[in-house]
Amino acid sequence: MAVGGFGGVDGPVSSFNGKITASVVITCIVAASSGLIFGYDIGISGGVTTMQPFLQKFFPSVLRKAAEAKTNIYCVYDSQVLTSFTSSLYIAGLAASLVASRLSAAIGRRNTMVLGGLTFLAGAAINGGAANVAMLIFGRILLGFGVGFTNQATPVYLSEVAPPRWRGAFNTGFQFFIGIGVVAANCINYGTAKRSWGWRLSLGLAVVPAAIMTIGALLISDTLSSLIERGKVEQARYSLRKVRGKDCDVEAELAELKKASDVANEAKREPFVTIFERQYRPHLVMSIAIPFFQQLTGINIIAFYAPVLFQSVGFGNDSALIAAIILGLVNLASILVSTGVVDRFGRRFLFLEGGIQMFVCQVGVAVLLAVTTGVSGTKEISKGYAILVLVLMCIYAAGFGWSWGPLSWLIPSEIFPIKIRSTGQSISVAVNFATTFVLSQTFLTMLCHFKYGTFLFYAAWIASMTIFVALFLPETKGIPLDSMNSVWEKHWYWRRFVSG
Repeated sequence: MAVGGFGGVDGPVSSFNGKITASVVITCIVAASSGLIFGYDIGISGGVTTMQPFLQKFFPSVLRKAAEAKTNIYCVYDSQVLTSFTSSLYIAGLAASLVASRLSAAIGRRNTMVLGGLTFLAGAAINGGAANVAMLIFGRILLGFGVGFTNQATPVYLSEVAPPRWRGAFNTGFQFFIGIGVVAANCINYGTAKRSWGWRLSLGLAVVPAAIMTIGALLISDTLSSLIERGKVEQARYSLRKVRGKDCDVEAELAELKKASDVANEAKREPFVTIFERQYRPHLVMSIAIPFFQQLTGINIIAFYAPVLFQSVGFGNDSALIAAIILGLVNLASILVSTGVVDRFGRRFLFLEGGIQMFVCQVGVAVLLAVTTGVSGTKEISKGYAILVLVLMCIYAAGFGWSWGPLSWLIPSEIFPIKIRSTGQSISVAVNFATTFVLSQTFLTMLCHFKYGTFLFYAAWIASMTIFVALFLPETKGIPLDSMNSVWEKHWYWRRFVSG
């Protein structure tokens, strides 16, 4: 049962009162705060893995290797055991995201977010008190389940709540809170790095964002689509009245939402079967391609290992953590840019501009490292060139922050019809986690063997995804969720699948 608070509105609101109200704004801000836990974990993991007391306790072999590997800056942190600490979360998140589609259909979007927050909180407590690697990995697995549940439910919640005209701006709130989590984690890492128990504090403080988002989720109601889908029509009516105002007649809008839900329920097929039908081919392709490409921009790898990366190219430990904080702040500011322009200039414009910007920066970093450290990576990089690497990475982070960052959560959450929306989002999140797992497990080894070529690897993928968007992604700004099929019917390629 939804607990008090604020209601959500979705569906064909363009025909009714799809305007911004205080209730909608507060609901979206509270729901978007679910991104805090994912962001905090991304930021905390990379910083903790540079802390000597943490490495001494759990991964002493890395310190021994660091003492022996000074001849090659790229290979200092190449350790499969160390990367398993980071990447174990993503296997758990993948499993949780697939379960989450059925869960959110059964108990609602909001309750799935609450469950995710509680699971993450338990994992954070275990990690903070970890006595061995097994405890550490178990805690990470619980964190993964928490992130899997919230990453599946929250973007869908935001797309269903927001008025169509401003859906992009509200949905970017999720990525904004991810960015806040990253910056907060980097600041905490900087403050705790010199203390022998600092890593415990960094990992244990993950309970704070988990508590914030869980309490927040308890104060909001579920979306109207979710309530009606589960037969809670009276709660949906009450929720709609809170959004529209007590004097507003909500029956026509409620009837429209109920009609859409009834049509979806008539064809009571298994959603994981339905989504593979020919008419949903463009939706399925986007739900796989968008999160896959997002990770192949290299951003999460840069965020995970920013302190390690900056240490590798010439910054000291403190300087590396400060550089990671700067990178996070740039990303955060750029997300605000996206919030302001995504519903004005559209999704495609931001994807294309951000892609070109990121491509140029990745090539620039590769060339700079090749020239300054040599093909083998044995030369010392000067402080000036290390700062130039940071500047290029900041421009790269800005490009990501107003394009592939927020839009990769927005697009999959807004393109699906209600009957397969939860399933589509689950597939999208699962692909995101699977790709992140592979990349996080292999990045440090790739950095060791490919050296500066690692950045050319990501540049090639960024070029490919930018071409893909230019050819195959239609513009979805301002389109009501229930009218989204029209964009595929008009597209030069996808109309052959959805027409007739």
